[in-house]
Amino acid sequence: MTSTAQAIGMRRRSLLGVAAAAGLVGAASACEEEPAAAPAPASAPPLIPTDWASVRAQFAVDPQIAHLSTFVFAPHPAPVRASIERHRAGLDADAIGYLHENEARLDERVAVAAADYLDARLDDIAFTDSTTMGLGLLYSGLRLGPGDEVLTTEHDFYATHESLRLRAERDGATVRRARLYADPAAASTDEIVGNLTRAVTARTKVVAVTWVHSSTGVKLPIRAMADALRGRGVLLCVDAVHGFGAEDASPGDLGCDFLVSGCHKWLLGPRGTGLVWGSTEGWARFTPLIPTFDGRSIGAWLGFDGGATPPGPAATPGGYHSFEHRWALAEAFDFHKAIGRPRVAARTHELATALKDGLAGIGGLKLMTPKSPDLSAGVVCCQVPEVSVDEAVARLRGLKVVASATPYRPTLLRFGTTIVNNEADVEATVKAARTLV
Repeated sequence: MTSTAQAIGMRRRSLLGVAAAAGLVGAASACEEEPAAAPAPASAPPLIPTDWASVRAQFAVDPQIAHLSTFVFAPHPAPVRASIERHRAGLDADAIGYLHENEARLDERVAVAAADYLDARLDDIAFTDSTTMGLGLLYSGLRLGPGDEVLTTEHDFYATHESLRLRAERDGATVRRARLYADPAAASTDEIVGNLTRAVTARTKVVAVTWVHSSTGVKLPIRAMADALRGRGVLLCVDAVHGFGAEDASPGDLGCDFLVSGCHKWLLGPRGTGLVWGSTEGWARFTPLIPTFDGRSIGAWLGFDGGATPPGPAATPGGYHSFEHRWALAEAFDFHKAIGRPRVAARTHELATALKDGLAGIGGLKLMTPKSPDLSAGVVCCQVPEVSVDEAVARLRGLKVVASATPYRPTLLRFGTTIVNNEADVEATVKAARTLV
């Protein structure tokens, strides 16, 4: 095979790389070995995946603070920090040389790690910078005809609602919202699935939902919803950001057609990274919006026949981006894989359950998140009467507990238990919460 054909055959190769292979610019020699690893910070001992204290030690968080909002914007574990610094040093020393020598191989490594974590095919995954970017690309690119309808819910976040509003403004698509439950703490699978199926009409072609609601902590029974929609010609699209990295479920387990998530929340991956997974049927009803830098697409533009670009790579926006963060995604997936996806989910639920039990025992405080792990994950929300949420967050911060306010109406006080946390964090949080009532 010629060098040009090899370059075009690469899953991901930049415009510079394909042009170099075609003889249009000078090509650097291929780098077959991983760049030398930077030493881990002294504060991060070797990871013992079965030891939660060792897992926590991989994060450089202030140990005097109970960080119950790491799921909002994650700190990086030691392997991810080291990977970012290694790539950053290489790019700073010789940006073009490092990019050309390593881009294709490192992009491939990230894709393989993501596919392994998702139990999915490489060709079905697109990479983005965030959940919001993924949702915007997805809901703008889905093909809808005159009279077709998108059904979403009242519980979804701004990013979904705004992506769909902008879509409707551009081409007149119809968007409706359904209410899936009346009381989040008392929500049930039958109530959620029943309200969803009753809201679907013959015109509904897309259902847009969120796996775990950051407004209440309710985790939707996505599998049951998918089963109820089967055979109705409806694509089930899921904003998975508060389940991805916290729950032990692949897209195949969920039965959805699209799964969209950032990787800098519960996965605790590099900031500014995300992905979109799509099923065969889902991608067949999608048109990419931003030109990809996949070598097959660029090769076709240059006049070479490198074969069709698969749907995931075709949907991955091209252009230069924060390469050091994108490439460090592989270490984030490897970190979770070393611990084990089932163990991460079990730990998340263990700590969340302890937190919910503690908060529920505080008189005057109202827990808003279901207690059952079947309908909740790591997000825990509550109401504090006669204390504004902003004041509650500030007062907790003064007691060295980091909480957050839900960006919804009504606003709730919100916590999240990730693998960065431990039992002492939960105890400190419950103790501090008692001072609010």
